[in-house]
Amino acid sequence: MGHQVVDWLADYQLHPERFPVLSRLKPGEVIDALPASGPAEGEPMDAILRDFERTIVPGLTHWNHPGFMAYFANTASGPGVLGEMLAAGLNANGILWKTSPALTELEQVTLSWLRQWMGLPETFFGMIHDTASIGVMHAIAAARVYACPEGRTTGEWPLLVIYCSEHAHSSVEKGAIALGIGQQNVRKIAADEKFQMDPAELSAAIEHDLAHGFKPFCVVATVGTTSTTSIDPVPEIAAIAEKHDMWLHVDCAYAGSAAVSPKYRHFLNGADRAHSLITNPHKWLFTPVDLSVLYTSRPDILRQAFSLVPEFLRSKEDPRALNYMEYGVPLGRRFRALKLWFILRYYGQDTIAKMIEEHIRWAQELAREISADPDFEICAPTPMSVVCLRKKTSDEENEAILERVNASGEIFLSHTRLHGKYVIRIAIGNMGTTREHVFRAWELIRQ
Repeated sequence: MGHQVVDWLADYQLHPERFPVLSRLKPGEVIDALPASGPAEGEPMDAILRDFERTIVPGLTHWNHPGFMAYFANTASGPGVLGEMLAAGLNANGILWKTSPALTELEQVTLSWLRQWMGLPETFFGMIHDTASIGVMHAIAAARVYACPEGRTTGEWPLLVIYCSEHAHSSVEKGAIALGIGQQNVRKIAADEKFQMDPAELSAAIEHDLAHGFKPFCVVATVGTTSTTSIDPVPEIAAIAEKHDMWLHVDCAYAGSAAVSPKYRHFLNGADRAHSLITNPHKWLFTPVDLSVLYTSRPDILRQAFSLVPEFLRSKEDPRALNYMEYGVPLGRRFRALKLWFILRYYGQDTIAKMIEEHIRWAQELAREISADPDFEICAPTPMSVVCLRKKTSDEENEAILERVNASGEIFLSHTRLHGKYVIRIAIGNMGTTREHVFRAWELIRQ
């Protein structure tokens, strides 16, 4: 049965386009198609796999489809799938170094390779989380301890305030909610015409809060915002954070992968001054979900925020035996590094860089073509591989266009709002996507 599953996956990897990219099921159809109660006796695997193909697959939106250009695309590349299969079969758990030494040390090696490829400082310590949202929460928790070390024990904190762009990801607010800082203590700083955080507005907000008894403690700069892939002016923001001794977190969950190409390493200018940084290989580094990397220049603070070792987990200390459980909330840790190691070795930096460069080139080529069409407009700069456009009509018509494109089964796009207007996004990032797929999306929009 294992061979049968591998053959099915191989066929799927070769031809995902045989499925409509967006599931056509209505809400509740999968629930209604399955028994309300589990079986009292076991069922044969071939029957389970038949139901998988008949019921589950039609209810999936196919992120591996070359026409998937919604949100931020991701790819379960072949070497990544093989690494994931082995990790599942091995079932290693990296609670401590000694519970799976290779798991811990491969994570250190792989994240060191990625750090080097991105041009980040050697002093950055890396660890893998499932998603950027969890990584951001850990970064904010470390920032809180940096600002008020005794709060970890007493539970008493000053009136802490976080600052981010109005276009920052919602994970910043979620992290503030989860940690008890409160959503109302997240200051969303106005952006300029390029959707980049305005440093003057940031400075003014910090000075206002200081004058009213608040404690500014964390600034989040975004490199590659979700809606437009805009780049906040990190060097200027870093200078402001340093002036007030605040923790600087850089969110480059999507765009961090672009720095693998030396041509686009400038996207991370100023990031070497960050206390923490997030990048998601499961977005634009062709890694199966889930794998997000948190880097920090202050692992001592991260450990101070989370280290708690019960007696049954105590082990002899060794400077080379890293226990990742002391640097975050999770105790059990999957062998996520294995799939990333497979990918980095199989493709190498040069091949990955060329794929990313192609995606950016196609996006910029498409943006120029859209700009030349009198019926459409480009709604944001295109520094990376996302194109924001709309027809010069009503929001309702643009929404209807998007729905019709997605109903085709060929292409899946998503939307955002910029300056209050409904905007269609074409996000290129899937390994299987070609220039033809990109311009087919534009053709469908025009039709």
